[in-house]
Order: sequence, then structure tokens, then C-alpha cells
Amino acid sequence: MFNIGEYIVYGMNGVCRVEEIGPMNMSGIDSDKVYYTLLPLYTRGSRVFTPVDNQKVVMRPVISKQEVCKLIDDMKNIGQIEVTDDKKRELAYKEAVKSCDCRELIRIINTVLKRKEERLAQGKKMSACDERYLKQAQDTLYGEFAISLKIEKGEVEEFITHRVELKDMASAS
Repeated sequence: MFNIGEYIVYGMNGVCRVEEIGPMNMSGIDSDKVYYTLLPLYTRGSRVFTPVDNQKVVMRPVISKQEVCKLIDDMKNIGQIEVTDDKKRELAYKEAVKSCDCRELIRIINTVLKRKEERLAQGKKMSACDERYLKQAQDTLYGEFAISLKIEKGEVEEFITHRVELKDMASAS
């Protein structure tokens, strides 16, 4: 069970702060059941109410700063989603996003950036599907990284770039 004030990842809502824990005072809702009241950090004016024993939606703690740094250091080795069929690739993207797994989100980002590079070399634009999932994966991943690193979400990409450059310089020495 999570505690009030704790940051968690709650499905497609991304990072949320646990605001309250307890029964819901609404007619028609079992007053014996315990709920979390969650405040999604990146969706203004939104609240989520979910049973503490919810098994349908991924609900997990935000990863640690050490785990973020390890993921960033390993980004190039995480690989891509190896699906050539566009419809199957979109399904793979959808499943990866639903998993709320940082490694899967990085796989989406790696895949889309590689595809973008290939398409630009052919004189083509990025597909709308790739663009949509890249934004979703980055928003979700960077939102979680920002909380773990105690920085603003808008600073995460620069943090990643800087860390990768330092690692590349160190390995070149």
C-alpha cells in the first residue's frame, strides 16, 4: 500500500501524488472499500479515485534516481521494437505504453527516432502514428524521470543528453 504524499505511476495517467486514502463518501459506493485519491501531476484539475487493491491498472512506485541514471546509461543498449508491419507496430507501441515500463517507453523512443532518421533520408516526413507515440512515451518517461531527479519535466531531455555525452567522453578516453 502507498502512503499519502507518495508519488506513484498510475497507468496512462502517469505520475500521480497520493492525496488521500480511505473510503469514498458517495452513494452507491461500498463504504467498506478503501480508495486512493490520486492527483495526476501533469493533468491540471484532475483527480483519480481507485481502489487500493486495483489489479486492472498498473500502479507502482516511481523509480529511484539511481534507476533513472542506470536507464539513461543503458539507453543505447535497450534496443527497438522490431516490427515491420505498421499496424502491428502500432499495437506494439500501445502495449508498451500500457505496460508503464520505462524500458518499454525507451524502446518506443529508440524505434521512432531511428524510423524518423530513415524516413528523412528518403525525403519522407515522420508518420502521425510515430509522432503520437513518441510524444506519449517521452511525456510519460520524462514525467517520471523529473520526479526522481527532482528537476522540471522540461529539463529532462537536456539532463539525458548531458549524461550521455559525459558517458561517451569517458568511454572515448
